Amino acid sequence: MQTISEEQLYRSTELLAFTLRQFDLTLACAESCTGGWLAKCCTDLAGSSSWFDGGIVSYSNQFKHDFLGVKQQTLDQFGAVSEQTAIEMAQGILASTSADISVAITGVAGPGGGSKAKPVGTVWFSWQTKQGRVITAQHHFDGDRQSIRSQAVMVALQGIIKNARD
Repeated sequence: MQTISEEQLYRSTELLAFTLRQFDLTLACAESCTGGWLAKCCTDLAGSSSWFDGGIVSYSNQFKHDFLGVKQQTLDQFGAVSEQTAIEMAQGILASTSADISVAITGVAGPGGGSKAKPVGTVWFSWQTKQGRVITAQHHFDGDRQSIRSQAVMVALQGIIKNARD
């Protein structure tokens, strides 16, 4: 897959805004490897404060622990790039905001930092709702850092839309 264009991200964010407004839902996000790109997409739309509560960029393990409540045991046992960490990130942002739905993104965007078990391009997602629904997914993206990050933002947007509709 190639880098997702700004136009594609903008169109998907417009669909996200429409969907969240349709169901009267608000969103909060916890981002790591995307560095706030999802929050930027949301706030690129005028009036997004009616459906976007905000987000946290939790890049370090210490920040994930301190501000999102990711357990140190989870980080030690599974690492920052794991299903378990993504789940706890999404739970943490949901618990600390008034949002109805959350998403967490954690991965290895590269060019370094990958391993045999978690190569560059590995990204974990968790989408959650206040009603307790938890969905996770792992993706392996190809490309450079920019491409991996843009693909991750697109998957996050699509997952939020799907969860809001279900």
